[in-house]
Amino acid sequence: HEFRTPLTLILGQIDRTLSSTQQAEDRRRLEVALRNARRLLRLINQLLDLSKLEAGSMSLRAGPANLVPFLANITASFESLAEQKQITLLFNSAEPAIPVNFDPDNLEKVFYNLLSNAFKFTPDGGGVLVDVKIAPPVLLKGTGEVEIRISDTGSGIEPDHLPHIFDRFYQADDSHTRQYEGSGIGLALAKELIELHGGEILVESEMEKGSVFTVRLPLEKEHLPTGEIERRKMGNAHPEYAASTTSLLSAVPNSAPEGTGEGDSSTSRSAPPNPKSEIVLLVEDNPDVRAYTREQLQSKYRILEASRGQEGLEIARESIPDLIITDVMMPGMDGNQLACQLKNDQRTSHIPIIMVTARADLDDKIEGLQTGADAYLTKPFSAKELRVRVENLIALRRELREKYRTATVIHPGEIESTSLDQAFLQKVVTAIEANMEDAQFNVSRLAGAAGMSVSQLNRKLTALIGQSAGKLLRSLRLQRAADLLKQNAGTVAEICYEVGFSDQANFTRAFKKQFGTAPGVFRQKK
Repeated sequence: HEFRTPLTLILGQIDRTLSSTQQAEDRRRLEVALRNARRLLRLINQLLDLSKLEAGSMSLRAGPANLVPFLANITASFESLAEQKQITLLFNSAEPAIPVNFDPDNLEKVFYNLLSNAFKFTPDGGGVLVDVKIAPPVLLKGTGEVEIRISDTGSGIEPDHLPHIFDRFYQADDSHTRQYEGSGIGLALAKELIELHGGEILVESEMEKGSVFTVRLPLEKEHLPTGEIERRKMGNAHPEYAASTTSLLSAVPNSAPEGTGEGDSSTSRSAPPNPKSEIVLLVEDNPDVRAYTREQLQSKYRILEASRGQEGLEIARESIPDLIITDVMMPGMDGNQLACQLKNDQRTSHIPIIMVTARADLDDKIEGLQTGADAYLTKPFSAKELRVRVENLIALRRELREKYRTATVIHPGEIESTSLDQAFLQKVVTAIEANMEDAQFNVSRLAGAAGMSVSQLNRKLTALIGQSAGKLLRSLRLQRAADLLKQNAGTVAEICYEVGFSDQANFTRAFKKQFGTAPGVFRQKK
């Protein structure tokens, strides 16, 4: 543990210096240092995990969850590397939901290591496949298993090395060039973590054709040490992956449209959110990652989904969601282009955007933020971090709405949002003021003046100032009436008609509700 603190300080200083350095050569050297320091930190963490396993002090924080979207999320984090090396990366699952009791943190280490090795040994233009299926029950064990196969078209492993590759510190590459040098820690740790889950890991390989690593995990929970499932159910460990095994089993359909991701019956897994709760739009081309993200949010928010950027843009313009989560790498319109379009459209410019991507470089993050993204998550992202980011951004918008919800005077320049939002609100207020005396000027005509439908206008105004179009229209008319009463600019009846009310009794009720007193009394108190 003494290695971690100085290494963390080194990483911090390199990162800070890198962000302020402009010289290309200096940046290149710092990037090399940063990359190797991070690698060293990973190795130290792996050594600490091995020492815990050896001492018998590592315990699982396991519980029932859907393994399919969990694995899809990890696989998706390699999309950028696959694109860079022109490697075909495929994820396939025979079932949309496979319930397994597992520890997310430790299992992530296993599959991240296996995928890293697959990419390490696969040449440019090759392929990596992750295949997930339920294996038939083992006769002697009497329990079903889930089988995860990670195959590559890499260089393969020498036959005499195969029996030893899970041994600690064993180097499979003993050539003079050490082209594929490793630490001999990752696979040893992976094997012990899988065995801690009651599973097994196997390897097959053929030289110049590739390797296949197979992980088998039992579907039942009896393989876990006593007390760990109970502890997990109490919510002390990774509630973000919690799911009822029964509900997951019942969610597996007889058949589902291929590639749609719609067969997981996700809405049955938790109570539906309040109809008045916020709307979150997910734009993600990978159906499994989309399902995983939806599972983390659907109990609290209403979820809309799109599998392409253009589709997401159309849904956002029509429904005006409260927050958008978008992948960066998508066919057609990518996430950066989507964010740029949304932030330059007065209908959607106010909507917070969270970008999710496999690209972890600082330049990629800056590009996303420059297009208007409010937050950035790198795959594989923590479900807890995702929920906190969503909650914080929605809470911030809620606070701004609350500030203006009861305001009787709206000054567009004071709205804490983009200049496009300020211009939009100024346009709405100007339209109302220009038609103040017209009793026929209603919400429908106001929406036309703003270039939106009534529903779009209502959601936009509610998101910005917490007031619907009808409430804002009435509020501004009553504020004008109050100003005229203070100036003694006419009788109550005359002022009533001057601000667009056709019924004096209705005007009096509305005025009293907004200002707490009748118009005649208000004039006397001026």
